[in-house]
Amino acid sequence: MTTPNPAAPAARGSDRLARFWRGRTEDAPWARPAFLGLLAATGLLYLWNLSASGYANSFYSAAVQAGGESWKAFFFGSLDAANAITVDKPPAALWPMALSVRLFGLGSWQILVPEVLMGVASVGVLYAAVRRRFGAGAGLIAGLVLALTPVAALMFRFNNPDALLALLMTVAAYGVLRALEGGPGAVKWLMGAGVAFGFAFLAKTLQAFLILPPLALVYAVCAPGGLGRRIRDLALAGLALLVSAGWWVALVELWPASSRPYVGGSQNNSFLELTFGYNGLGRINGNETGSVGGGGGPGGGAGGGRWGETGIGRMFNDAVGGQISWLLPAALLLLVAGLVVTRRAPRTDTARSAFLVWGGALLITLAVFSFMAGIFHEYYTIALAPYVAALVGMGASVLWEERTRFAASAALAVTAAVTAWWAWTLLGRTPDWLPWLRWTVLVAGAVAALGLLVSGRVDRRLGLAAAGLGLAAGLAGPFAYTLATVDTGHQGSIVTAGPSGGPGPGGFGGRRAEGGQGDQMPGGFDGQGQGQGQGQSQGRMPGGTPPQGMPQGMPQGGFQGSRGERPGLGGGGGGGMGGLLNGANVGAEAKAALLKDAGSYTWVAATVGAQNAAGYQLATEKPVMAIGGFNGSDPSPALAQFKQYVAEGKVHYFIGSGEGNGGGPGGPGGNSEISTWVAATFEKATVGSATFYDLTKEK
Repeated sequence: MTTPNPAAPAARGSDRLARFWRGRTEDAPWARPAFLGLLAATGLLYLWNLSASGYANSFYSAAVQAGGESWKAFFFGSLDAANAITVDKPPAALWPMALSVRLFGLGSWQILVPEVLMGVASVGVLYAAVRRRFGAGAGLIAGLVLALTPVAALMFRFNNPDALLALLMTVAAYGVLRALEGGPGAVKWLMGAGVAFGFAFLAKTLQAFLILPPLALVYAVCAPGGLGRRIRDLALAGLALLVSAGWWVALVELWPASSRPYVGGSQNNSFLELTFGYNGLGRINGNETGSVGGGGGPGGGAGGGRWGETGIGRMFNDAVGGQISWLLPAALLLLVAGLVVTRRAPRTDTARSAFLVWGGALLITLAVFSFMAGIFHEYYTIALAPYVAALVGMGASVLWEERTRFAASAALAVTAAVTAWWAWTLLGRTPDWLPWLRWTVLVAGAVAALGLLVSGRVDRRLGLAAAGLGLAAGLAGPFAYTLATVDTGHQGSIVTAGPSGGPGPGGFGGRRAEGGQGDQMPGGFDGQGQGQGQGQSQGRMPGGTPPQGMPQGMPQGGFQGSRGERPGLGGGGGGGMGGLLNGANVGAEAKAALLKDAGSYTWVAATVGAQNAAGYQLATEKPVMAIGGFNGSDPSPALAQFKQYVAEGKVHYFIGSGEGNGGGPGGPGGNSEISTWVAATFEKATVGSATFYDLTKEK
């Protein structure tokens, strides 16, 4: 385990293609077919019942629709093709989906298939990274663990930025590992990792840099060559990162504000403010001006905050545990085991470096997620999935090779036993769902642990049988959760994996379309966008406790993720909280009214909150102005600017959005002023179940 595999010789053209199909000479004959089978199975699994989610998160789907219509909206990540305001993230994660919509039209599959392809690519890159040093068996285990992680199955079928982030973080780790092998191409691989970090920043800002410190430190300490050369290589990689992330940031900051959309999520129309405030340090300390529930500092006292309990147990609690933690104890145990096995290796040993790279990435991300006081949602934990999977594959491989030593076989046995016990615990949180599986996993894990304990002193086939049983026991729980996830549609801003009715929030405001009713979802493959899913709420928790990922003090019970009449300027908004959590349900009458003379207006309508606007925009494929951005708290547009738009005949209707969009009927500050001015100035009419104000007809 202390001698790296020799770098493969350079290959060009047909030779390189032939070697791809043949596999490397050190691989067993079954390795290539098994790898291709893993990729195919992952793709089929993630494509299953895909249209059941419809437009998934309509907030991002509206921006994708806009980017498919306007290259300017594509570049900035605007919520509408008329470029009123952007999403509250940089746009890189939107670009693949927008290109798909531009090529194939608007629809659920056109939006979500690129996410599925990112999932398949992540499995492939992880396999390549682990296989290169630890063999095809370890790579297959790592890829399988990643594919069957419930939160990965959720987010690689959903249109939030986390899918691209997970892929690029895996690519970055792979680039660093290749650079650690040394050789003339090492600096190119390290610069490639820098480019991956840069584009990951353009997907989800500073979260992309969480694993940057440990990876840079590992390279500085463990890479071949002198210290000066290592520092030079890191400087070049940093330059590659700066260029790949900074070109877009520089253009946005230098672009005249009057001719670009408002930067959503910021309070001063600045992407840098968004990066270091709401999407940066605010996520750590909880001081998130412009976030859901306001911009106050962290609350909740010791061990807790407005966004749920913090602390080392957060990744294992009722809300998060079933998403990611099935093999997290195993990954931590195998990380320790791998470092122990390689403790006497030379400084440049690539096996130990691999444990340090993946282990450092896991530990720092785990620590930040566990203790961050700002916005935290369960699906963020997809970032941990590649690191957990890599450590499980590598650690199992190392201990298997060392199994003739009692310490190694004992470590394998303990890992199998702990994994089975933890799966038994997690499955016990859904006692009415597959109750037989819980005890089956526990018994199988115990038998496997006994077999692994003696695996170094029995026939190899018996040892392999014990290892296979242990792997099956460890993956049975997450596999069942993953099947429940792909068999169910997910909609809204906050979604979770696993069976319906499980512990935790189950997706507060993130509707699940039970039974795979894809024909009732908006935007099937034909791109027509008709109908709405018959989703159910999963947002309530016993005892009146706010769901994980929603701030303490939020009203309970009424936010059910389905449309209903609300006081204020009228009903017709989207999901709970006045459309904050899901898009508006748009009836035929409302759609017809918006499309009438639509070509005469820049925006067919305006409404408070991006989710409300998204529902109408996706139904009509016409620009709808999202006043106040995501949750109606952004100061855009100002009342004077909105009055000017109306005077110039650029906006046809104002759609009443009801209460809940950040403090009052229509949102705080200028947005409330806009709502009040509209209600006092223009005639209103009920269109279907919504209240429309015709901005061309004053009272």
